[in-house]
Amino acid sequence: MVTPKKHLGQHFLTDLNIAKKIAGTLQDDSYKKILEIGPGTGVLTRFLLDRGDKEIFVNEIDKESIEYLKKKFPQLKDRIIEGDFLKLDLKKLFPGEEIGITGNFPYNISTQIVFKILENKEMIPEFSGMFQKEVSERIAAQHGSKTYGILSVLTQNYYDVDYLFTVNEKVFNPPPKVKSGVIRLKRKQKPPGIDYDFFKKVVKTAFNQRRKTLRNSLKSFNLSDNLKQDSIFAKRPEQLSPQDFLELAKKIKHDLR
Repeated sequence: MVTPKKHLGQHFLTDLNIAKKIAGTLQDDSYKKILEIGPGTGVLTRFLLDRGDKEIFVNEIDKESIEYLKKKFPQLKDRIIEGDFLKLDLKKLFPGEEIGITGNFPYNISTQIVFKILENKEMIPEFSGMFQKEVSERIAAQHGSKTYGILSVLTQNYYDVDYLFTVNEKVFNPPPKVKSGVIRLKRKQKPPGIDYDFFKKVVKTAFNQRRKTLRNSLKSFNLSDNLKQDSIFAKRPEQLSPQDFLELAKKIKHDLR
């Protein structure tokens, strides 16, 4: 058997019913391939392969897990991608294709995984998986709440977010100290129409000083006095909806021309 490794943030799911539910969360027919991140002992992999409607690929960094998966699922053959997901070039691995992504994600890199999904959003119409409950709630958070932040705004501008269900810590080996949450992201049909890197910079700059009004937190953009008179600049970042942030970023972009 594979030994869970603390430095990789491994907590192996042992509940087959939950694994089966996660395998069914990807429902879009527009793509033909699914990439599972961090399959570990293949509890989720087994149900993904059972689906029969998609070609399944897995990405694993742990060599012990990779050897185990090769023996347990010989049908995967050349579809086990070794390495750190955060360093993979998805466009090179799946050139010109769209893919779905799922997994039971290591808590220590879960936020970075979502940012990588956003950077590759053009090729990922659907994404689902299990995170630490707090991270899942942050992604799905509504404006005005304490958990609402950078991840909420960016994700919700590009994807429709569904918090699906909560998972008890007792169904893992070893049990984590916190509960988990399963979410699904479905890419919006109409893209926001703004450069992602610029949008991300505006949102991050605003939330880096979340107690301040936008007039103060966005000073580094050297905005015109005319724009700063807009009533939106008297608000704090958590008071703006994801759509408000998009409109704000477009106004800033126009002002900087």
